Amino acid sequence: MTQRTDVVVIGGGQAGLAAGYHLRRLGIEHVILDAQTAPGGAWQHTWDSLHLFSPAQYSSLPGRLMPAQPGQTHPDARHVVEYLAEYEKRYELPVQRGVWVDAVHRDGTCLRVASDSGEWQARAVIGATGTWTRPFIPAVPGRREFSGRQLHTVQYKSPAEFAGLRVIVVGGGNSGAQIAADLASVAELTWVTRRPPRYLADDIDGRALFDAATARRQALDAGHGDTGGVASLGDIVAVPPVRSARDAGLLPAKPMFTRLTSTAVEWADGTLAEADAVVWCTGFRPALAHFASLRLRGTRGHIATVGTRTVDDPRIHLLGYGDWTGPASATLIGVGRPARDAAREIASLLSG
Repeated sequence: MTQRTDVVVIGGGQAGLAAGYHLRRLGIEHVILDAQTAPGGAWQHTWDSLHLFSPAQYSSLPGRLMPAQPGQTHPDARHVVEYLAEYEKRYELPVQRGVWVDAVHRDGTCLRVASDSGEWQARAVIGATGTWTRPFIPAVPGRREFSGRQLHTVQYKSPAEFAGLRVIVVGGGNSGAQIAADLASVAELTWVTRRPPRYLADDIDGRALFDAATARRQALDAGHGDTGGVASLGDIVAVPPVRSARDAGLLPAKPMFTRLTSTAVEWADGTLAEADAVVWCTGFRPALAHFASLRLRGTRGHIATVGTRTVDDPRIHLLGYGDWTGPASATLIGVGRPARDAAREIASLLSG
C-alpha cells in the first residue's frame, strides 16, 4: 500500500529535523524517514571525546536554543543527541525510524519513495541524509597489503584500545586533529597531513565559521570574488584538547606518505614508520545513492543545485551536505536558514 503526503524528508538527523520544523510552521504535511533506530543522527555514533566547536547557544537548530551542558563550555556529542531527541519531541515532528530508503522515482506529477517499510507518494522530497554513512578512504598504494588494523573516523571510539600501539592518523582536518590529540598521550603517534596543519585562531568558534561561510555565499551570489569562506581561515578549529596537545608539542605533523607496506607506511625517500594501526580521517561523500535512478548527477558526479533546489528537478531539495546546499549547512547553527528557504520554495511549488 502506497502512503501519500506532500513532502518526504529522507533523514532524521539535524538537517531533517530543521526541515521538519519549517515545514510544520508552514502547515505542510510531511513525513521524516530515518534509517536510525534512535534520535540523534550521526552524533550518536561519534567518538567518545568529541565536543562541539562552539558553546551551546551558537550550536542550535531553529526555534530552540541548545541548553548549556553543566561543566562544559563546548557540549559533547551525548549532549547533542539529548538536544536533538528533545527537539524532535518538542515540535512533534513526524519521524518514522528504522526506515531505509532504497530509491526515489518519478511517478507522473509526483515522486515515489521506495523503502524497506513500504512506499510513499509525495509532491516534493528533501534529501537530508548527510555523509556519515559514506566514509571516504583514498586509494593509497599498498593499502590492501597492510596487515595491521585500518579504520575510518566513523569506527574510532576511544584511545584506550590503542594504548601502547604505533598508530598513524591520516588527515589534516578537524577530525584528524582531534583524534590525533586523543591518541597523543597513550600511543606512539604519527600524524600525517597533506599540507602543514592550518589552525584557526584560538578564539574562533563555530559562530565565526558560520559567518565566514555566509559572507562567501553572499559574495558569490552578488557576482563578487570568492572570499574563500571558512577555508580562508584555516582547516582546524583549536578546541581545548587540540590546543593543549599542540601547545605541549604532541602534534608534529609529517607529510603524506606514498604507500603502505605490510607493516609500515613509507615516504618517497624510503623512510618507514612501523605501524600497528592506521586511522583514516579522510572525510566523507554525500549519501545520495537513493537518487541514482533520477540521473541528477552531472558528468563529474555532482548534483547541481540552486540553493537547496536541484537544477534538474525542482521538486527535490538537498539539505545539509555542505556549502553547496547552503552556507555551513552541515552544521547545527548553519542548517536552519537553508532549511527555511527549502520549505518556502516547496510551499510555493505546492501552491502553484
